[in-house]
Amino acid sequence: MTDDSWLRVFHEISAAIRTQAGRLFGTEGGRRELEVGAGGDTTVEIDRAAEEAALAIFERVHRGGERFSVLSEEAGLVAFGAGFPLVLLDPIDGSLNAKQGIPLVGVVLSVLDGPTVGSLRAGHVLNLVTGDSFDAAKGRGATHNGRELKRLTARPSQRIELLGLESSPRSLKRAAALIERAAKIRVLGSMALSIAHTATGGFNVFCSPIQARVFDMTASLVVVRESGGVATDMKGNSLDALDVGLTTRTTLLVASDPRIHEQALRILNGG
Repeated sequence: MTDDSWLRVFHEISAAIRTQAGRLFGTEGGRRELEVGAGGDTTVEIDRAAEEAALAIFERVHRGGERFSVLSEEAGLVAFGAGFPLVLLDPIDGSLNAKQGIPLVGVVLSVLDGPTVGSLRAGHVLNLVTGDSFDAAKGRGATHNGRELKRLTARPSQRIELLGLESSPRSLKRAAALIERAAKIRVLGSMALSIAHTATGGFNVFCSPIQARVFDMTASLVVVRESGGVATDMKGNSLDALDVGLTTRTTLLVASDPRIHEQALRILNGG
């Protein structure tokens, strides 16, 4: 399928998840624990309902003649006749937010021609609660709610106006230099939505000092790349050679403006 065809399927899936799993958002039923998923986290009912809705659509696409595989956080690898293209599915990104009723929960889908970040073709991120969506395809640019994504212009400053973080309390010290130079800080609790909002320039910089799963980043990384932003690890290394499986982890530093990314790297290096 073309990238546009995949994105249409992704939109259908995220709409189905929003319908089927949205009713469980912030409820005791949605919080009910089931088992440990392929990604190592405990699957709860809202995760199960979201994944079930997605896999039903993938099954229909396969019956229509398409051959591919799906790697999902809950079910693991599901083959639909071929190893590649490979679709990555995180049906509920921000599970703790979903369980607690905090309206920052992502549906994340991407498609790749190979096993590494550099082989990403297209990605889609949806805010399950608001319906806010981000899409991108390789060489085609990025969109936000169906319109060309035009990033906000950052004002020249020695400080980071708004810094986004994904961190445990213990790991915050690794980003201490950035935190000290930030005017304001936000922690959304959804890796995919945080990166996507950095692509728009909403966050000037997003940093994950914890070793986060590459799997959770992939769709948003396409959005960053296709909107002219930069994403590396906290040492400035490219992410392209990293495997996209459920076990690969990395730190992350993202900015929509390459100059601000360079500034953030200098700050982390003591500059």
